[in-house]
Amino acid sequence: MTHTILYDGALWHNLLPFTFTRPVAEIRVGILKISEKWEQWLNVSTSYLTERYLQNKFPLNTDTENLIINAGLLPDEGVIQAIKTLPLNTGLFKADTFVAVKISDDQVEGFDPERIQEKENYDGSLSLLEHPWQIFKKNPEELEKDFELLNQGKKSAKLNETNTILGEHPVFVEDGAEVECSILNAQKGPIYIGKEAEVMEGSIIRGPAAFLEHAQVKMGAKIYEGTTFGPYCKAGGEVNNAVLMGYSNKAHDGFLGNSVIGEWCNIGADTNNSNLKNNYKEVKVWNYSDNRFRSTGEKFCGLFMADHSKCGINTMFNTGTVVGVSANIYGGGFPRVFVPSFAWGGASGFQTYQLNKAIETADKMMERRGLSCDETEQAILTEVFNRTEQYRSF
Repeated sequence: MTHTILYDGALWHNLLPFTFTRPVAEIRVGILKISEKWEQWLNVSTSYLTERYLQNKFPLNTDTENLIINAGLLPDEGVIQAIKTLPLNTGLFKADTFVAVKISDDQVEGFDPERIQEKENYDGSLSLLEHPWQIFKKNPEELEKDFELLNQGKKSAKLNETNTILGEHPVFVEDGAEVECSILNAQKGPIYIGKEAEVMEGSIIRGPAAFLEHAQVKMGAKIYEGTTFGPYCKAGGEVNNAVLMGYSNKAHDGFLGNSVIGEWCNIGADTNNSNLKNNYKEVKVWNYSDNRFRSTGEKFCGLFMADHSKCGINTMFNTGTVVGVSANIYGGGFPRVFVPSFAWGGASGFQTYQLNKAIETADKMMERRGLSCDETEQAILTEVFNRTEQYRSF
């Protein structure tokens, strides 16, 4: 049997702060997480080769033969066919970029693609997730790809006649979803509404967009194209080209655009983020690999908020703000554009958010969704707290 392993490598560092609490392949872009895309395309189960402290929650499994794939790679028909025909002990590369390799189980531990001797060149195009801002940049295309992948041969539940539907692209509604008195504009792309999701009256949604199981769109919400709300997320106000990975709330008025929000985050009422500089220059964001700000090459770039972070009402975020894990931001004025993990405060200054208090808050929020911040979750948060101490020189 061949087992599929998704390998982080250096991409794990490039995609911080979101990968502090997950492997690369657990990032959601489009409708699905990267791991779920591979499982759908290849009809397999996957495991992870990631940072050691994450392996308890995201284990590594092996078999006699193992297909190791670059975890940042977003699959398509071309790369799938190339991988399926790959011989044992031969690596597939696109120039210097590792794509995949098949190896025996005794070669998995300590795997390094630079040690692969037999190589094949892939001459097709690759879609690779290498930086946090590419999550929202690639989201519109991935929404359309995932929509087609998930809904082949399936029939949508019927939409109530109280809704207005525009455009030729499909609107797919899973069983149990409730959509009333809303405008669904599918002129630019499809719209996916998951099981038990709710779209309240007066909502306006432009595709491509997705709202996964138990997501809730509040009354009068304005959701622009390229947006994903993961499982149990709440959507309100104005949202444009943003990805909320799951269990996070942006339930009230305020603008969120060209942004990525992790899991278990809460965006306070009337919070706004800037996504464009007044001088129209390229946006710089904090890069953990380089320990400095680096240019994104993008003019539109909003807020990057990692898991378990929260902000109070009327918070203002400057263009390209990066917020780490378990930060708590509040108060008037613009906070700094790099907010470290476990920071507590705002524009007037920060102090360290004590680990035990952060875990207590995480547990209370998770309890509201029938989950808990168990020992595994606590161990991850503790490791992140220790790893990020250098940034909290308040």
